[in-house]
Amino acid sequence: MKNKQSNSLAVTSLLTAVSASLCCITPVLALLAGSSGIAAAFSWLDPFRPWLIGITVVVLAFGWYQKLKPKSAQEIACECEDDEKPSFWHSKKFLGIMTVFAAVMLAFPYYADAFYPETKLSVSDNVNLESTYEIKITGMTCTGCEEHVKLEIGKLPGISGLEVSYEKANAVVTFDESKTDIEKVKSAVDKTGYKVESVNKSK
Repeated sequence: MKNKQSNSLAVTSLLTAVSASLCCITPVLALLAGSSGIAAAFSWLDPFRPWLIGITVVVLAFGWYQKLKPKSAQEIACECEDDEKPSFWHSKKFLGIMTVFAAVMLAFPYYADAFYPETKLSVSDNVNLESTYEIKITGMTCTGCEEHVKLEIGKLPGISGLEVSYEKANAVVTFDESKTDIEKVKSAVDKTGYKVESVNKSK
């Protein structure tokens, strides 16, 4: 009974860990699938991330407590009557694997940007034609979201400067207006599934 309970706790912790980072896993899946529009599909989960992390930690801690706590005389007697060893799915090894995998999932937002190629910017032929805009963007939750927006904007011709921050919820874009325009930049952001809230011209 205790083995089955620990097994259920391990699976539960894995599901909550994946849910906690789903908002950042989705942009990477969108990149791999070549479908930018689904990148922001689970950004609504971000406010619940602290709660999901807490649930994951509590569930795993309880699972390990169940595995490591001293056995009662009754449990020892039951084990003597039943010579069968617990299966892999009910073992400490399985719980350990689930713990490591849950930790990897919880940490995903901190290394999600590693999955994205480097954005190559253009060198402007005429700086007098360059303009800089700050674009306020809603829906970004991690560095993976930043890289996804960078990737789409960076595909446009004439982009010579590009900084994206999920913490500031913005993108600062410098481009040659003879090669592209702000409407195309906004469309590139829209392709990712994140929303353009406002646009302000800096220079």
